[in-house]
Amino acid sequence: MKFSAQEEYGIRCLIRIGKFYDKGIAPTIPQISSEEKLSQHNVAKILRVLRLGGILESERGHNGGYTLSRPPEEIRIGNVLSVLGGRLFDDEFCTHHAGSVSICTHTVDCSVRSLWKIIQSAVDDVIEQLTLRDLLGKEEELFFKLNNSISGYSSAASK
Repeated sequence: MKFSAQEEYGIRCLIRIGKFYDKGIAPTIPQISSEEKLSQHNVAKILRVLRLGGILESERGHNGGYTLSRPPEEIRIGNVLSVLGGRLFDDEFCTHHAGSVSICTHTVDCSVRSLWKIIQSAVDDVIEQLTLRDLLGKEEELFFKLNNSISGYSSAASK
């Protein structure tokens, strides 16, 4: 299981832009490209997706650049990942990858589908709680928040 390059690079670009939010600075594509060691073409494509998804705003001209469309504490990472590429597992997956026959041979009691649904649910629970502000903070604080989230999830699941 992996996130796509677009999702990884999109999060990196968003963090880079988020670091300037409180300073009122709008970084440009060349600046973000240089700092993240990504091509300008790739950065432009990703920022366009994030802008069309309502995560970013852009300003043209001499003082132009990209800014967050709302404060970092209001930008959910789950929403960002959805805009950038969708979910790790979607129920549609089984209809597209049924094997050599047109109907999945595992439709009655598919443990593979159950596994992916459990994993997707756990990932959704975590990323829906995380905000861009969390990713802009210290790594230890993020781990603390995640550990509390996961321990709360596992204790609720065991009841």
